[in-house]
Amino acid sequence: MSKDDFISIYTDKIHRPGADKLLDWMQSQDFFTAPASARYHLSRSGGLVEHSLNVYDRLKQFIYSEHPDNDSPYSAETIAIVALLHDLCKVNFYVPGYKNQKTYDPDKVAAAPRGSVKHDAAGDFIWESVPSYTVDEKFIYGHGEKSVYIIRSFMQLTTEEAVAIRFHMGSWNHDEDRAAGNAFSRYPLAFFLHVADEAATFLDESESE
Repeated sequence: MSKDDFISIYTDKIHRPGADKLLDWMQSQDFFTAPASARYHLSRSGGLVEHSLNVYDRLKQFIYSEHPDNDSPYSAETIAIVALLHDLCKVNFYVPGYKNQKTYDPDKVAAAPRGSVKHDAAGDFIWESVPSYTVDEKFIYGHGEKSVYIIRSFMQLTTEEAVAIRFHMGSWNHDEDRAAGNAFSRYPLAFFLHVADEAATFLDESESE
């Protein structure tokens, strides 16, 4: 349902010239099947669109709680754009594959050939090949910067929208503390999006890995 929910919100809220072409492009790429990360949150098919929806819900929550009397300075379109599209940089970014990991499942251990069962401090285990993702960076252009670049290839962004998407990671990137702080001070939408992204990642998705 995540794909249907995303498209429903996108087409209902975003009407800027070029938005339809951007959505067509997203559907022609792997946006709706990509993971949100390689190892951490929502590392599974469809994780990226699920994360984008979680950020959208959190962003609305934070903005409307700060502006409870319907006096938000941000339009529904702006909120949808920055939340739903902040991680477009992850399109065609992850490659599915396999990795070996320890499996302690007692049924699998019991069914395994005797010679393949190992033991460590956590108990008996076997090595099992499981699906995973690796990063294959085809277009090296930063993180938020790349999302802004892709969006602007199809439709215009306001300055505050572009800055919010650019700095949605805050100062996670090396040596960006001052730049992120300046962005947050000058453009509150950037701060709201950053907090929404953090809340979605560490609160809403922490049990979904």
